[in-house]
Amino acid sequence: MTGIGIVGYGLAGRVMHANLIRRVPGLAIRAVVSTDPTRRAAATADGVPRLYDSFDALLRDDEVELVVVATTHDTHASLAVRALRAGKHVVVDKPMAVTLAEADAMVDAAAAAGRMLSVFHNRRWDWDYLTVRRVIDEGLIGRPYLFETAVVGYRAPRGTWRDEPTTMGSLVHDWGAHLVDHALLLVGKPVERVGCRILRPRPRPAVGNYARIDLTFADGPLYTIEVGNLGRPGKPRWYVLGDEGGIVKQGLDPQERALRATGSVDDAVELPEERTRVTTTVAGQPAEIVLEAVRGSWVEYYRNVWAHLNEGAPLAVTAEQAREVIRVLDAAVRSDRTGEPVRLA
Repeated sequence: MTGIGIVGYGLAGRVMHANLIRRVPGLAIRAVVSTDPTRRAAATADGVPRLYDSFDALLRDDEVELVVVATTHDTHASLAVRALRAGKHVVVDKPMAVTLAEADAMVDAAAAAGRMLSVFHNRRWDWDYLTVRRVIDEGLIGRPYLFETAVVGYRAPRGTWRDEPTTMGSLVHDWGAHLVDHALLLVGKPVERVGCRILRPRPRPAVGNYARIDLTFADGPLYTIEVGNLGRPGKPRWYVLGDEGGIVKQGLDPQERALRATGSVDDAVELPEERTRVTTTVAGQPAEIVLEAVRGSWVEYYRNVWAHLNEGAPLAVTAEQAREVIRVLDAAVRSDRTGEPVRLA
């Protein structure tokens, strides 16, 4: 058994990480760090054997081999570096860090310690992403030349740390981290230039209401990422054009909805109206087909972590890959600040 300690037991720590970890034979939650009485009570109810009110106490626990950092974005780098230097393997919730300098420090600390460092890019197993990838790989739309990927909807300010730049980083440091990760994987070419605008038509939340990132790839497609919390109506999750067709996908991956409701991603169901619609060519004529989703499972992230630590399997999400995501987000924040695109070497 690989013993795990979780730092933070809110939505990310309890609903996401803990529920997925418990589905993997060979992984065991040994301890939780939290100073919140309600969350400590929740951990006790969930059968966590040890509760700590300090990170140092967790690092002294010899039965904890892997530390999961599920705290505010601004603390990811410091906690991960401390855990690595204490000889622990580390999983960090996304985004890996707020700045590129922090991400570099984390990569260096993992190399110096000879320990695993991975980032929770669980949305590589999202049904919508996997379905879009399969459509492209099977050549149904030809060569893609335009990607528009968006998570734009409406929500009132939550009044939590995710609304504040000091703890969140920026509007693009939440969903933007996942969407940039998808872009890097789908295109598979270096990003040459990053442009970004963050709009603030309302004063709350302080991180802003809408952000658009435009990525220019070396000899690649146009790629636009949008995130927003003031969108009525919303936008399609995916709009992809190729030289022989296109893809429209509505709605988010259903696994988070299932985790919140029942604690199991196996209960996820795709709504019929959100199925992927593909315009392609059949027998020389344009045709629209509706596809059921490719069913991924977020549990695969932690299955891979266990296999990497115990069987030497290649790590699915490496620190270096996650660092590239932060490099793009770091450039996006600078572009918004200066009003000019940022060229990446």
